[in-house]
Amino acid sequence: MSVATKGSTVKVHYTGKLKDGTVFDSSENREPLQFTVGDGNMIKGFDAAVNGMEVGQDKSVTIPSDEAYGAKRDDMMIDVPVEQVPADIKPEVGMDLSIQNQQGQPVPVKVVHVDQEKITLDANHPLAGEDLIFDIQLVEIN
Repeated sequence: MSVATKGSTVKVHYTGKLKDGTVFDSSENREPLQFTVGDGNMIKGFDAAVNGMEVGQDKSVTIPSDEAYGAKRDDMMIDVPVEQVPADIKPEVGMDLSIQNQQGQPVPVKVVHVDQEKITLDANHPLAGEDLIFDIQLVEIN
């Protein structure tokens, strides 16, 4: 059998879940995900889980947050004075927005607090602080 090792280009089907069973992503009804094992483009724990798998093998793995999207960071919470919010935006808790970082690149944020003086934006990855469970099936090794 072919075994996935560092440098292998692989195709996998996967379902990602939270501890409570909520599915946050899946390749079901899509093409399998293709990536190169060990190239740094996947979260650390997912990459490590695929390394050593054989074609046709199924695996379920729990990836702690530090091997996924990391812990929620307080420095990623941004307070914006209400007077700096564009007039055409009426912020509400739960609203997804985009701001620009210092390099001018868009950064997705979520409104987590609104009051008379400020709004608070969360720039953490939506899955930061979460342990993730992945059901993985190795479909192909190129």
